[in-house]
Amino acid sequence: MTKATIRGLSSGANQQGVRDYNERLILTTIQRGGAMPGSSLAKATGLSPQTISVILRSLEAEGLVERGDPQRGHIGKPRVPMRLRPDGAYSVGLKLGRRNSDMVLTDLSGRILGHRNTRYAFPQPGPVLDFLERGLEELLTPLGADAARVAGIGVARPFEMWKWPDAIGAQPAELNAWADLDVAEEIGRFSDLPVIIENDATAACRAEHIYGRGKEFRDYAYFYIGSFIGGGIVLNHTVFEGASGNAGALGNLPAQSPAGQRGQLLDFASLYLLEDALVSKGEPRDLLWRDPQDWTDFETELGDWTRTAAHHLARAALTVTAIIDFEAVLIDGAFPEAVRARLVDAVHSEMQALDARGLIPPRIEAGSIGALAREKGAATAPIISRYLMDTHRGLNVA
Repeated sequence: MTKATIRGLSSGANQQGVRDYNERLILTTIQRGGAMPGSSLAKATGLSPQTISVILRSLEAEGLVERGDPQRGHIGKPRVPMRLRPDGAYSVGLKLGRRNSDMVLTDLSGRILGHRNTRYAFPQPGPVLDFLERGLEELLTPLGADAARVAGIGVARPFEMWKWPDAIGAQPAELNAWADLDVAEEIGRFSDLPVIIENDATAACRAEHIYGRGKEFRDYAYFYIGSFIGGGIVLNHTVFEGASGNAGALGNLPAQSPAGQRGQLLDFASLYLLEDALVSKGEPRDLLWRDPQDWTDFETELGDWTRTAAHHLARAALTVTAIIDFEAVLIDGAFPEAVRARLVDAVHSEMQALDARGLIPPRIEAGSIGALAREKGAATAPIISRYLMDTHRGLNVA
């Protein structure tokens, strides 16, 4: 992979009254571009060197940035790059899944410091919320006084998961409890931390955009394959969320099998289909999640699933490119890296056989975050809300 191209953000303002905006601009520029001296920050943001100096001193005093090793070899005194201080802030991310829930504690750099997991046949509000409450205590207690630096809790959840009880293997009444549940209000019963709820695939897309290969592209579509396949879209370096936060619902694209069976993309390229194939062979339903980094024990079923998923993903990739001229389509999921690479290669091969006249086919590329993308993206939401530019939150600002 070539080195990611870090493109500049919008220019800042030098007026004292917009300090908060400029602080976010500087923090976001460092987050995207890595450690850099004040002179480089001034060039990247359009702020004056004096403004940069004042804000950096303030951010350093707050513990949000720190000095790196001096850069020598230039004319004049050594340049001192400023970088994010990892322990300057923390955040919690919860992924509410159809087969399991995971929660992570991350620092300001996005590094995962702690991880908790629970598995189940299908999600129920009581056990999931109990898991979150216990996990918060286990993850935050070791922070001691630094727990005051936790920005909040991000929750990544599937959109209207109660509408697919058959695929999940639950009775409709067992999932309907989620339909009217205010998750943020329920969390507020045991935590005073701010809570941000968002679509799980959008959260995964944001994690890729901020910490992964998303820095390489301006406009791209993103597919994330979990129990169900979902997605996200990035326009002009921004994760676009739409009016209801459900933009990029790529799993709901119409699809049709070679035999003429009609449905949605999620009916042909989701991991629950691989689960079903294994169950039909007498394997336990949670086999996929027992060793998430080694799926070599069911090669026949995995091969069949990969071929079917690639067939439909290639067509979906070309479809979304016909609407928006995406330069790339990134594919990631809750599977081993070897499976991801194999799927990406298969999608690329399928694309070669499609009629793409009138279109510029996008690059088919592998994502880089992997199984914890949704959790990591969820944890990023409170950090963005408190410290970074809304560039990463979307273009849906009134």
